[in-house]
Amino acid sequence: MTIGDVARAAGVSRSTVSYALSGKRSISDETRQRIQEAITRLGFTPHAGAQALATAQTKVIGLMLRFHDDEFAPAMLQYVLPLSDTAREMGYDVLMVTDADGAEALRRITKSGKVDGLILLDVAHNDPRLEPLRAAGKPGVLVGLPQDTDGLDILDLDFAAAARMLVDHLQGLGHREIILVTPPLEVFKRGISYSWRFRDAAIERARELGLVLHAHYGESRQPAVGETLNAVLDEHTSATAMIVHNDGSVAALPMVLHERGVRVPEDLSVTSLYSQEFGRTFSLPYTAVETSPRELGRLAVRQLVDRIRDGDGPGPHRVRFLPPTLTDRGSTT
Repeated sequence: MTIGDVARAAGVSRSTVSYALSGKRSISDETRQRIQEAITRLGFTPHAGAQALATAQTKVIGLMLRFHDDEFAPAMLQYVLPLSDTAREMGYDVLMVTDADGAEALRRITKSGKVDGLILLDVAHNDPRLEPLRAAGKPGVLVGLPQDTDGLDILDLDFAAAARMLVDHLQGLGHREIILVTPPLEVFKRGISYSWRFRDAAIERARELGLVLHAHYGESRQPAVGETLNAVLDEHTSATAMIVHNDGSVAALPMVLHERGVRVPEDLSVTSLYSQEFGRTFSLPYTAVETSPRELGRLAVRQLVDRIRDGDGPGPHRVRFLPPTLTDRGSTT
């Protein structure tokens, strides 16, 4: 099966089919539709190598992330599937890079011409991958907020607004003493900014409202997760509400509370942050802010592909925060 077969089936020239595949020249919607119908009918798959030669593109997106011992792996995986699904829908494959030395790995795959652009997850405040990303001249999108945002497309949840939303929700119900379980200490040390963006905003909002808020580092692996939750609950017996910003901890919390005989919300109101999919996976019944990994993944791929195809056409680089939304599941009163 060749491009000539597609051209004959669509009633156009070989060059028109080539333009439709490469996007080098504009063609009418009617012609593009005839070509796509011919491709579908014939089961034609463009040769990746030929496309790369013709367009100077590989049709591959690099996805850079790491799975750390101090993070809850299922939470990170929530981003990977929508990223890969959206890339495939837009005609791109994904090369997932998990090297410990992310900066060197980025240099390697960009110098070798393996990818047309990159998406970075697990972004740190002073992320060592940013300098080689800028030097590579390849478009990149970050899911996560670094200190230096110059010349970068950045997407993330507005964690500060999410913290204020949850504190306000509990204060509105009359709670005056709240426990906050944060990500593990190691996440803060690695400079992952969502950790302190949420914690600091929650502490500040509680102070503004005259509330008592006890912030404690959570854990990501058992048995430390359960031991830490029990210790925090033992320490603050007068607290009437809990905010859990820790995926490993919130997944374990229903069992911990059941074993302690604590009823939600009668004895303790509980709120958290997680996606609907994460909540279904772990049967979590808590009122929570939606973390939107699916939307963030899709937006990241679309923004990157726009940059790959049209350079500065999508407009200035910018930081975009998704506004938080709260789903009330009846775990607060």
